[in-house]
Amino acid sequence: MKKSGPIVRYTRAETRNLKYETDWEAFKARPIPSDDEPLDEDEGGFDWANAEIVHPVPKELVSIRLDKDVLDHFRAGGKGYQTRINAVLKAYVKAQR
Repeated sequence: MKKSGPIVRYTRAETRNLKYETDWEAFKARPIPSDDEPLDEDEGGFDWANAEIVHPVPKELVSIRLDKDVLDHFRAGGKGYQTRINAVLKAYVKAQR
């Protein structure tokens, strides 16, 4: 295994030893829907006719000073701590409205 950043590369021999988590027997047991069957929303179907394209709003780069203990708490959760801080602030803003 060779790791360069977030990309991990495996040799063909290494991939043969990987553990797969897909339940292929359950997958094979599912019936194949025909094209003329209506979509069943309860079974994960989605009616694409009413779908809308939603463009994400880009985030703004800012500099903010946080207490060390607050920053340490969020960083202890691992990668994505800035996203978690944003989620907490977004929940606060929503509660204030």
